Amino acid sequence: MPAQIHEEPDGAAIARATATLKLLADETRLRIVWNLLHGEHNVNELAAHLGMQPAAISHHLAKLRLAGVVRTRRDGNRIFYATRDHHIERLVAAAFLRDQGAEARSA
Repeated sequence: MPAQIHEEPDGAAIARATATLKLLADETRLRIVWNLLHGEHNVNELAAHLGMQPAAISHHLAKLRLAGVVRTRRDGNRIFYATRDHHIERLVAAAFLRDQGAEARSA
């Protein structure tokens, strides 16, 4: 059951929620977060998995990190990324679960 919000959010809360949804509305960032739901990865692993250049992945990870969506862990000269916020994890997982439900209904 979703959390109940008893009072209407103020303008600042609406702006933060809108910014989060816009951040995740990018296909590449959504794919990155989806992959991070399954464990931490470095830039090269994500680039290989998504079929993209590491520089492009780094660009998107920087935005996700600035927004507090991902965290980093250094191991020698490699930096590993992981999700930071369980609310974002649930939001992304719910988006894909909703999509799977729509596919099942249309079959």
